[in-house]
Amino acid sequence: MSESTGTPARAATPLAARVQGTVRIVGSGLLGSSIGHALMARGIDVALDDTSPSQLRLAIDYGAGRHPRDDDDPSLVVVAVPPDVTADVIQRELSRHPHSVVTDVASVKLEPLRDLRARGVDLTHYIGSHPLAGRERGGAISARADIFVGRPWVVCRHDETSAADLALVEGLALDLGATPLEMTPEDHDRAVALVSHVPQLVASLLAGRFVDAPDGSLRLAGQGVRDTTRIAASAPELWVQILGANSEPVVHVLDALAADLTAVSAALRAPQAPGARRTIADTIRRGNDGVERLPGKHGQNRRFEQVVVMVDDTPGQLGRLFGELGELEVNVEDLRLEHSPGAQFGLAEISVVPTAVRRAVEGLEALGWKIASTTND
Repeated sequence: MSESTGTPARAATPLAARVQGTVRIVGSGLLGSSIGHALMARGIDVALDDTSPSQLRLAIDYGAGRHPRDDDDPSLVVVAVPPDVTADVIQRELSRHPHSVVTDVASVKLEPLRDLRARGVDLTHYIGSHPLAGRERGGAISARADIFVGRPWVVCRHDETSAADLALVEGLALDLGATPLEMTPEDHDRAVALVSHVPQLVASLLAGRFVDAPDGSLRLAGQGVRDTTRIAASAPELWVQILGANSEPVVHVLDALAADLTAVSAALRAPQAPGARRTIADTIRRGNDGVERLPGKHGQNRRFEQVVVMVDDTPGQLGRLFGELGELEVNVEDLRLEHSPGAQFGLAEISVVPTAVRRAVEGLEALGWKIASTTND
């Protein structure tokens, strides 16, 4: 009831969606269920399907959609299954729903397209796509409606793609808060090899060095190594499929990386030799240049400065910090937290635009916060 009028409170009206009608989602894991949650929040009818009855029931229990019906006539079918069965499921869905647009969200785009063409499948209503979003943990229980917000969503049109079908798939991305980007399947696979698939291998290889490391060494691990190896917690079964399906572009990047590692190793074997220090310095500097090119918040190539604030390990301190930064009109572009075992405080590394550093530091110090460091220290 409304306290002011005594009338029933009106339920929030879902935001208008670009996608209309029923959306059928095949695969109720992390991506499929997350898409379902996001569409349900917009009032879209979502029919979920999965070869695993228990996984399907779990996703439905969590509210990602409903059971499919024989009379379903979806406007859009989203295939969200493992890479090794993606082409099979796309072919089946195109056959069962010949008037529906079918897309998939697999992380490799060229192999399923080649496979389908080799089978002679009519691809008139098929468009491959790939949201660059996810989490280390999979399954319906980890699904979230907001994992696509602000993330790129690649759409790979082909010669048979109509403008209406393209608009529907791009509309799905926009409805979920993502940014649609058009790429060819070849360009997509080369890109994800560099920014997703090889980083996964590098993180896993580095984290693998920890298995036999002394406990004393691992106690020294700080936020840097945790950031570097965060994605090493990913599922091996899925990555075997992804890397196998995109092996050629991945090998190309790995070979170049191996050459770089060999050069650095040679320099460190004889650090006093002529040119050795330059090799090391150039390696670090090239990394600086590469990081500068990474898109920042909202996809902008912007460099942020860091302010590191000491935060007492007591309830409510982080909320207070954010509140007081808001009062100082300092926008937090990114945040990293580091807490050493046994310490009574943590370090909050706050990224802000360069023009806000002085205002943030002076304002926070006046409010009693201790600044541990800034980028320019």
